[in-house]
Amino acid sequence: MPFKRVQQVSLHDFEDVRYFEGCLPIEVMAARGLQTLLFGPMKPVGLTDPRTGEQPYAVVQLRKENHAETLYNLVGFQTKLTWPEQQRIFRMIPGLEQAEFARFGSIHRNTFINAPALLEPTLQLKGSPDLFLAGQITGVEGYAESTAMGLLAGIQVAHYHAGRPLIPPPATMALGALVHHLTDADQKTFQPMNVNFGLFPPLGLKIKKRDRGQKYAERAMATMGEWKKTVTSEQ
Repeated sequence: MPFKRVQQVSLHDFEDVRYFEGCLPIEVMAARGLQTLLFGPMKPVGLTDPRTGEQPYAVVQLRKENHAETLYNLVGFQTKLTWPEQQRIFRMIPGLEQAEFARFGSIHRNTFINAPALLEPTLQLKGSPDLFLAGQITGVEGYAESTAMGLLAGIQVAHYHAGRPLIPPPATMALGALVHHLTDADQKTFQPMNVNFGLFPPLGLKIKKRDRGQKYAERAMATMGEWKKTVTSEQ
């Protein structure tokens, strides 16, 4: 349930509230519990206060947005708060009491297709082999993931127009794991996904949890090397 003590932008009659768990409004996260933000955009793990040598209770990341260093972005603070509420609440953050807001936060719409129903592993639209999709609309979430889909689409388009075979990346590498999720997930419950080890096929070995990530990475790198050889040999 959203906060009752803050003013939020009202929804239109045609809008349906369906938030992506990886990109929740700050007030929705805060409403889930007093310390929820400490495990999200205000997570202090790995940071040390140079003045005290101690880890702070919570942090806010400011991302520089221009060369003059006069504009900074509050990272992870997407919100449906009204503009006056954003000023009131964000000025409660120590150091931002006198902040001037050049623009305010909002929730972006994430438009994506039902990839398992519409997309081939080659990123071609089913029934339209000359139409390739790239980026976030394929059903991936994240900057790196969206860029990766653009890279793969570019490779496939080049092969298509050269009359060469289209070779999807294997699921054992990160790019292939994403593509496999896009094309093999349940059509009825499909949602965008960031890359994560849960998308990779099991290793098939009994390995300590702390070592699994390294093993997944080693297998992925080996697989990617072989895939690149296959793709380039077709040129």
